Amino acid sequence: MIYAAIAGWATSSEYTVTFMCAQLQVSRSGYYRWLATGGQCDRDRSDAALTTVIRQVHAGLRGDPGVRRVRAELAARGIHAAHKRVWRLMKAAGLQGRHPKAWRRTTVAGARPVDAPDLINQDFTADAPNTRWCGDITYVRTVDGWAYTATVIDLYSRTVVGYAVADHLRTRLITDALANAIAARKPPAGVIFHSDRGCQYTSGEFAAFCATNGVRRSMGRHATSLLTG
Repeated sequence: MIYAAIAGWATSSEYTVTFMCAQLQVSRSGYYRWLATGGQCDRDRSDAALTTVIRQVHAGLRGDPGVRRVRAELAARGIHAAHKRVWRLMKAAGLQGRHPKAWRRTTVAGARPVDAPDLINQDFTADAPNTRWCGDITYVRTVDGWAYTATVIDLYSRTVVGYAVADHLRTRLITDALANAIAARKPPAGVIFHSDRGCQYTSGEFAAFCATNGVRRSMGRHATSLLTG
């Protein structure tokens, strides 16, 4: 900043402020206005004011919000700031968001698994609808935490015939998805449902649900993709 340089030279130089402003082609009155504000330019004052608001936003949001959530809240208040600027000011203020891992493990072996045979033997096809289904759990990160989705896919058409969404990974998530598929498709007794060996699919609760609803459980090797082939 030129004005800051002039202020530094003015205390240790034989040159006058008038001379230095003329040589540097800046306004002498502008220099004194800058000096009267405590040496802050318009951007410095704007950054200071925005930092105050950012501190308030960061303190008011849950879960140590990062730049994206802070920017979204600022926009909701009618304050539009570039991503890099918010990042710079948050860093200078010592405000750091907590970023959850982008990957989350959903296939965990159960303590007392109820085993089932592999009835499809890596053949992820079907000759008719509603004879072979497969299921899996996926997830998406939201501002409020993880959202989990259990799906049921018909291997004949590769169509999602049932699903359920929840904020947990309990067995109820997959039984709700399978119940949804059964209600929508009304499959014949003995429809195969293939899954991995995650604790939800090997639980006694899920085994009992399948037995009650005429579903034949099938399981592949751990971490085998259900959509391969």
